[in-house]
Amino acid sequence: MNENLQGVNMSRTMARMNRHQMRPRRYITGFDGIRTLAVLGVIIYHLMPASLQGGYLGVPIFFVVSGYLITDLLLQEWATKGTIGFWSFYGRRLRRLYPALVTMLLATTAYITLFQRSLLTNIRATVMTNLLYVYNWFEIGHGQSYFDRFNGESPFTHLWSLSIEGQYYLFWPLLVVLLMLIFKKRSRIFWLLMVAAVASAIAMAVLYDPTNTNRVYYGTDTRMFAILIGSGLAFIWPSRELPTDIALGNQITLDVLGGGSLIALIWMFFQMSGQSDFTYRGGMFLFTVLSAVLVATVAHPASHMNRLLTNRVFTYIGQRSYGIYLYQFPVMIFYETKVHNIGDHPVLNSLIEVALILIVTELSYRFIENPMRRYNYSQVLTDMRDFIRNPKFNRVTGTITALATVLFVITAVGFVQQPSKAATKQTAVQKTIDKNTQAVKKQNAAALKRQKAAAKAAKAAKASSSSEKLETKQALAKLSASQKKVAKDYNLKPQVVLAMGSTDLTAVGDSVLLDVSSDLQQVIPGTVVQGKVGRQVTEVPGIISSLKSQGQLAHNVLVNIGTNGTITDAQAEQVVSEIGRDHQIFWVTAHVPTQSWQNQVNAQIKKTAAKHSNVHVVDWHATALNHANWFATDNVHPNPTGNTQLTALIARRIAEVNNGIK
Repeated sequence: MNENLQGVNMSRTMARMNRHQMRPRRYITGFDGIRTLAVLGVIIYHLMPASLQGGYLGVPIFFVVSGYLITDLLLQEWATKGTIGFWSFYGRRLRRLYPALVTMLLATTAYITLFQRSLLTNIRATVMTNLLYVYNWFEIGHGQSYFDRFNGESPFTHLWSLSIEGQYYLFWPLLVVLLMLIFKKRSRIFWLLMVAAVASAIAMAVLYDPTNTNRVYYGTDTRMFAILIGSGLAFIWPSRELPTDIALGNQITLDVLGGGSLIALIWMFFQMSGQSDFTYRGGMFLFTVLSAVLVATVAHPASHMNRLLTNRVFTYIGQRSYGIYLYQFPVMIFYETKVHNIGDHPVLNSLIEVALILIVTELSYRFIENPMRRYNYSQVLTDMRDFIRNPKFNRVTGTITALATVLFVITAVGFVQQPSKAATKQTAVQKTIDKNTQAVKKQNAAALKRQKAAAKAAKAAKASSSSEKLETKQALAKLSASQKKVAKDYNLKPQVVLAMGSTDLTAVGDSVLLDVSSDLQQVIPGTVVQGKVGRQVTEVPGIISSLKSQGQLAHNVLVNIGTNGTITDAQAEQVVSEIGRDHQIFWVTAHVPTQSWQNQVNAQIKKTAAKHSNVHVVDWHATALNHANWFATDNVHPNPTGNTQLTALIARRIAEVNNGIK
């Protein structure tokens, strides 16, 4: 009896051993293609967000691929050895990721210290949290929105995703062992991870705040579903256990699913805005599921998807995708700080930036990432001792050592010189905006009262035939002393000044509106200003709806949006629809030559005006072209002269539309 049991156990053991004698690990070249798709989406989004509004979704693709590959390797090790070498795993991850990350942090901080000191605030915490892989949580409390592309964008913002992956690498090997010991069956573990992924997606939906997406966008808990889905896939779809020969029907099914998911992902790249409610309430989760389908079909040796996503270009980019992702923001931000006509030549500048990113990445890949990945760190003390005894430099090692020393020293200087928030100097524009923001709150109350009087005056003016066409002298005689001063200061016809006295206006906009608000309320006393620094078009419908519900939306509505990001056709239509056909809408074009979306925004504004008779373009961009002396040093916010010119342009356009004054 015992002999029979021993024989059965031995047979089971042999069967298990045979089952675990899997095919040698294969390099799935198609994953380089998936990485290429992901990194191209992110790069294009950052360079030209108007062209690919969903390109930021490349990050969930990275998460799915990482989750699948890491878990697949850990399970292979568990199957062949019955254990997982934690320290060897951590060593491999550090050798792969840390050298380039440290290089990027040192080089970027050194550049900031030397040439862009306004970004030194919080630099110590920024660097240290990145080294500890907790930067995403730091960003939630200290960083700006990932989608605010204008207001002092940080060259470190994109590193939030690396912190989430770092946290995953730290805990996941331990969890894999626990899951295998407790649940044993991989299918059970798969379903457990899917439940956890759904819980993460629900957390994103519940915690989503349209006015501040930082919590759900950067949070580990709200973004973990992508890594969990990739990891779960590895439990039921291990790469080395997938059959090479399957029925033709199954092969066709794999190809259809893979091709369909690829097409759907690309479509969502173009359609899914990072500021849409749907994105955070199921859209990103759906995108991640489709990413997992693509990963699964590429991993299967019988599918043609691997071959489809394999070529020399994809292999080159895919193998360097980590470096490309790592160095993209510093290159873009530092380049765009120095080049002030990005908006006039977006494609040319984008190509230059891509070339710079690839050059920096290639240098890092050849001289930092690959050598450090192969280096035997157990010999570091021996090598240091031998070097001290007998220093030897060749051209490459000498250059790298000298450069590293210089970067370290300059970074240390930046750490020491980090300013406090209180010590940060405000620019003239910031001071004006802060001053006007406070003044607007007081003046809006008075403006609301004037709006009612202005509306009555406007009706009376239309009803009175004698007031339709006043001559200049007649109009001038009707002006008060303060109105005469306005006419002189803003170079306005007396008729325009009179018309503005009986004009009610609700102005909704960003920091440019706040900059000009004092002048605007002086020329058009019945103006209520709703401005906020960093405001984007997605916030406007909610503001309009709130004003409507309070009965505070004027007949004339000024929209000054476009400085901080793109405007899609759907977003513009939503704004117009929310305001309504019974209102006159005056939409100011954007003068933001430092950003790639300038021309797209202005084209969209003009397209919207062409579709709606109650939408009128206030072409600030065309008026201000070649007038650099109208702007502050950022070449975006008007200086006092520019504020005068913009206010006069708005007043003339409103008078032309409402009163027929040209």
